[in-house]
Amino acid sequence: MRFTKMQGLGNDYIYVNCTKNLIANPSEVAKKVSDRHFGIGSDGLVLIMKSDIADFRMRMFNSDGSESEMCGNAIRCVGKYVFDNGLTDKRNLTIETLAGIKVLDLRVEDNKVVQVRVDMGEPILEPKKIPVDSDKDRFISESVEIDGNVYKVTAVSMGNPHAITYVDDTVNFPLYEVGPKMETHKLFPRKVNAEFVEIIDRTTLKMRVWERGAGETLACGTGASAVLVASVLNGLSERAATVKLLGGDLFIEWSEKDNHVYMTGPAEKVFEGEIEI
Repeated sequence: MRFTKMQGLGNDYIYVNCTKNLIANPSEVAKKVSDRHFGIGSDGLVLIMKSDIADFRMRMFNSDGSESEMCGNAIRCVGKYVFDNGLTDKRNLTIETLAGIKVLDLRVEDNKVVQVRVDMGEPILEPKKIPVDSDKDRFISESVEIDGNVYKVTAVSMGNPHAITYVDDTVNFPLYEVGPKMETHKLFPRKVNAEFVEIIDRTTLKMRVWERGAGETLACGTGASAVLVASVLNGLSERAATVKLLGGDLFIEWSEKDNHVYMTGPAEKVFEGEIEI
């Protein structure tokens, strides 16, 4: 299998061109290639496929083999992959995902994509649709108990579920203790991506993320988008802010005009190769 390893703010995936040939068992392949000792090493596997309703289709599998609806960092790399490899000459692309069709605007320098702005769509705030096991109209700063500690959690879906908690210090927060327990909390029937956020100021947010099926990653585009929405809902930030992640910065905007969230960030190729699967 020929592959390209790419990363967006250190959120790294293995990308495979499946526009001509499909992979038989992508879940098992994802587990194999993601292993950082016995495989290539990545947060998961991304398949770039043909689509009947968009320019391309993206399927993504986490390092544990589970399939995810959407990944903001991965979809930016999909845009770079298809343009840089001559699969398209469009600078405005539509990508089909399990979270719906996303629109990408590519910034090109020297005929290579250097930055991508993604229309992440409208945030989903109704608990049943996120999903969260709650009868409330919205799940904003609600109490969630883990090991006797109560966390104030705001739930947002950007096509996949996120639980956002505000903390005083992201660096020293016990992410590896709280993250997996938030991910699998009974409130979240499809598990959840857990973000822990420190407010620097009203236009600067700092976060760490524990992702479903992957653990802590250096960045999460849907998570950064959800964090901006949650911060606006909690009155903690403006509608446009820089979100600082371990792997770098994303610029997130929640437009009042169309209610859509827009994410801007880099996408980079690491290397190409082939592996026996």
